[in-house]
Amino acid sequence: MKTDIPGNGTPLKNFLEIPYDELETLNLEAAAAAEKLSPAELEKKYCAYLQKEKRLKAVTVCFTDIEGRFQMLDYDKQYFLRANDNLTFDGSSIRGFSAQKESDLRLGIDWGSIVWLPSDVFGPGKVIMFGTVLGRDKTVYESDFRARLAALAAEMKKTRGLTANVAGEVEGFVVKGPNAEQAYNEMDGFELISTGGYFHSLPLAPLKNFIDTAAEAQRAMGFRNEKDHPEVAPSQFELNFSHAGVVRACDLVQLYKLVCRQVAANMGMTATFLPKPVSGVNGSGMHLNLSFSKGGKNIFHDAKGEDGLSKEAWEVISRILNHAQELSLILNPSVNAYRRLDPHFEAPNQIKVSSVDRGAMIRIPAGNEKSARLEIRSVAPDANPYLALYALLRTALDGEPVTRDEGKRDRVRFLPGNIYDALRIFRGSDFIKNILGAAPHEKYAAHKQAAADRSPKELGTIVKTSEVLFHHDVTTQMLWHKF
Repeated sequence: MKTDIPGNGTPLKNFLEIPYDELETLNLEAAAAAEKLSPAELEKKYCAYLQKEKRLKAVTVCFTDIEGRFQMLDYDKQYFLRANDNLTFDGSSIRGFSAQKESDLRLGIDWGSIVWLPSDVFGPGKVIMFGTVLGRDKTVYESDFRARLAALAAEMKKTRGLTANVAGEVEGFVVKGPNAEQAYNEMDGFELISTGGYFHSLPLAPLKNFIDTAAEAQRAMGFRNEKDHPEVAPSQFELNFSHAGVVRACDLVQLYKLVCRQVAANMGMTATFLPKPVSGVNGSGMHLNLSFSKGGKNIFHDAKGEDGLSKEAWEVISRILNHAQELSLILNPSVNAYRRLDPHFEAPNQIKVSSVDRGAMIRIPAGNEKSARLEIRSVAPDANPYLALYALLRTALDGEPVTRDEGKRDRVRFLPGNIYDALRIFRGSDFIKNILGAAPHEKYAAHKQAAADRSPKELGTIVKTSEVLFHHDVTTQMLWHKF
């Protein structure tokens, strides 16, 4: 961005702005380098780049709290270069993140996560990197599930030779007006920008303009886009991008939501990832497509297996189904999420697997030796993706499989119908407590209980003001102190 000084024509600002085609090349090269170079090599590479690139003013370091909120800090570039091994922040200032007695936390840098941002969406002169939250002693903070997911992925690779590959399909709504969530009231509800449906929107209509702009930004950020389109409900969208290793896949989910929110805000609208912002139409999900590979081969594929899946894939299905109710609060973490689990709107509330029934918690898409996978459909778009994948992977590896009583007829089980039942099952689960750790288990439950206590117990048919304003994804931190 260049601003002239009046009278002499000398540029006042000369911050970095990169054309979209160059931006895409840069970001794809960075993603490839992250898979080839060691952390030390990546640090050396990008420190040299930051020192050389005079048009960069700041480095944005981001992390995700236990509920899934995306947190960002901007560090002056020169300060960042001097002090990136000693970055600190006050964890107790983030609602529910850490206690006052453990307020001083550190940020380590994941140098392989660098992303150059489109300047017309985010402003010029910045790059973004993901941070690892550390305690005062520089050990990984137990509530940073990105770091714990990365450690789990490394352990899977080292001890079992397994790589988890994930692609997220994240749906959302675009509604009229900026900050529409903060201004929500249940009498008026959200005002939709489109009355169309699946695949149906004129090329220059507001919804399609939003989708096109967000897709262009994501392509430039190295998402490797696949397809984007209006979804079933009016004003609903979905932008699909390619699979990746489990940590990068979660990073892309968080960046996807950030891009969509920023693009909508730039257009004077709001992108919301509430699971069910509007009654009477389909809600939004975050379908997670999961597969395991070993030695570069997809071990979920077996052409002769049931529905084309291997014995290993069916074992994973059995474990996830067996622990489905205990996982529900992680996969569906809000009061509003349980509105979505309504069988009248293609909602995956049945604890079963199917290749055709979209009401099943797990669907088996048509696949081959490369694309065989499980589509876990009962995940809400407001779930913390790192926590969700960590819990799902631990369940897939260490959970107990479903046991059947041959003398009894199988009955379909269902996911909890409200957050109170989900909380009760979550709190009572020794399995979930063991995989998360006692302190994160209790902390997460306490946050969810606080949100539940601020909303009516009966969902009813109207989306209540409290379930929007006290939703963890909505930036209304001040309201929590006024309740």
